[in-house]
Amino acid sequence: VTPDIVRFLRKDAGGLICTTVPSEARERIGLPFLSELLGEAAARHPVLAKTLSTSAAYDAIASPFSITINHRDTRTGITDGDRAKTIARFSALVGEALRQENGWGMEALGREFRSPGHVILLNAADGLLSRRRGHTELSTALVTMAGLIPSATICEMMADDGRARSKEGAKEYAEARNLVFLEGLDVVEAWQSWSG
Repeated sequence: VTPDIVRFLRKDAGGLICTTVPSEARERIGLPFLSELLGEAAARHPVLAKTLSTSAAYDAIASPFSITINHRDTRTGITDGDRAKTIARFSALVGEALRQENGWGMEALGREFRSPGHVILLNAADGLLSRRRGHTELSTALVTMAGLIPSATICEMMADDGRARSKEGAKEYAEARNLVFLEGLDVVEAWQSWSG
């Protein structure tokens, strides 16, 4: 990931820029789900109990949000360059954590990153697409099938009216820029063929 890619996501997509973490790396690094942290802190801070999600539609399987990070060598962490450095180094850490023994990833994360930060980590569900078919799992499956480090950086596309861009709007955007448009079902079918 480069500063130009972060700028592209920020300007053309407009949603939150997030980086996915496959479940095996999440376990090796020791990354919690944010909902777990909030639940544990609710006894000390009762307002957190009031804010915990109870939406069965969205959270039937835990929301993927984890902690936010900045690389320790960044200044504020928000610039395109700072976020690109954080994302690139975190992706490298994921790749290395998958090769190392358990415990290595947690120490490496602490040495190289600080929290809170400006890069949002999303924990992919155990079993990936067999358990949850959100953007986190779909994008992680794509980079896995491509033979890349299984950590994707994603951003939801927003429309000019402030809402999420419609599927038709996303198709038009892709066609105008000669980009491939994939639907979730395309990824699920490819994953089932690839992994099965």
